[in-house]
Amino acid sequence: MGEPIAHYLIDCGFRVVGVDGSPTMIELSRARFPASEWLVADMRELELDRRFEGILAWDSFFHLSMDDQRGMFRRFASHAQSGAPLMFTSGSAEGVAIGICCEEPLYHASLRPVEYDQLLAANGFVVREYTAEDPHCGEHTVWLATYDV
Repeated sequence: MGEPIAHYLIDCGFRVVGVDGSPTMIELSRARFPASEWLVADMRELELDRRFEGILAWDSFFHLSMDDQRGMFRRFASHAQSGAPLMFTSGSAEGVAIGICCEEPLYHASLRPVEYDQLLAANGFVVREYTAEDPHCGEHTVWLATYDV
């Protein structure tokens, strides 16, 4: 719904384009930040025919299956300008887990960190920072890479 990250980026003067598969989430984001662009779309099929100065997949990417995650790096590259940062969250080890959100099951999957490294490199990204289970960031495992082609 754009909180808190989109809100922060907008306050910093960045133009935000948000994508979510849920029409409800997009409507809530549009209501909160009407000057931004909000799209109902499946990230696995996203083809916007434009490139961005940065890409953020926070608390979203790890809800995809392992195979779908593997395919996303080509899609990230097709939307990144040269030098653009890509930041995403993953699990810290390979596996699948089912969590609970709003009393509903919520799927999580992660590849091995070495495989993320390989996929990033194969698609033109250079890892700049990787922090597993960061205690300063709600125990998120965070990747920061740049598109260097």
